[in-house]
Amino acid sequence: MTTLQQPAADPAEDAGRADRGRLGRLRPRRRRDAALFWFLIPGIVVLLLFHYIPLLGNVIAFQDYQPYIGILHSPWSGFSNFDVIFNGDQQFVRALVNTLQLTLIQVVFVFPAPILLALALNSLVSERIKKWVQNVLYLPHFLSWVVVVSLFQQMLGNDGMLNLFLQAHDMGSWNIIGDPDTFKALLTSQVIWKDTGWGTILFLAALSRVDNDLYEAAAMDGASRWRQTWHVTLPALRGLVVLLLILRLGDALSVGFEQILLQQQGVGLDNSEVMDTYVFNHGLVGGDWGVSAAVGLVKGVVGVALVLGANKIAHLFGEEGVYRS
Repeated sequence: MTTLQQPAADPAEDAGRADRGRLGRLRPRRRRDAALFWFLIPGIVVLLLFHYIPLLGNVIAFQDYQPYIGILHSPWSGFSNFDVIFNGDQQFVRALVNTLQLTLIQVVFVFPAPILLALALNSLVSERIKKWVQNVLYLPHFLSWVVVVSLFQQMLGNDGMLNLFLQAHDMGSWNIIGDPDTFKALLTSQVIWKDTGWGTILFLAALSRVDNDLYEAAAMDGASRWRQTWHVTLPALRGLVVLLLILRLGDALSVGFEQILLQQQGVGLDNSEVMDTYVFNHGLVGGDWGVSAAVGLVKGVVGVALVLGANKIAHLFGEEGVYRS
């Protein structure tokens, strides 16, 4: 008896059937989620109008831009606007140094603050107390920087509560708001007070996914609360911490434009000028649009490079990072 041999499968035909099968499965999903796609349209329009289309304005970094004649008619200047960066302009260097100092201070003190607070909240036994504390800590995030700076001025300014107390007890006065030596510490404390509570949301969400059996097993092995935190809790947060640290590096040259601008007059430019205020003061205030655009463009490129580099390093250590290459 002879057996009939099946004809060899055509790889192209199999791939075509697989594609048709995937498309067939996607059609009912598209119909089901049509309303959700319509809701996406306003967000996409906003993203295009305010994030992608303005990128075309970076062309003025290579022009002697004059607002009254526009981008199309402004003369080209090549890379002359970048001379403040390559030649080490004193004002630019001052802004860069202040920015890097603030970035380092905030990475050391501000970045770990939500992690420590989340660990403290997670250790609370009563869920009722935990929710009440969370609600109180979230409130400062919803205050604008104008309100936050005003509150600090009322407490620590020349006529603030602290100075009134010191003067009432013949202890002199201390204008912390206008003291250049304490300005960076003041900025850091304001950021911690305003955003630490809000920053705990992600870490508390990650901690809620940790299996309680791991803690019970660690306790049965004789692990103390500190050892449980070190071997169970912190490893659960490691991926999230790496992700947020990479994103923070992308904003390494952005350290709070509005917050600093509101308090810049009291301490002077030498101690408060950063990259964002440098762009504002030279562009919108000083009218040097090309130089401001050049500095802003370089700042963005450096931020992207830092994210890509940090993400690659995270992959070398076995972490997911922002994306998988």
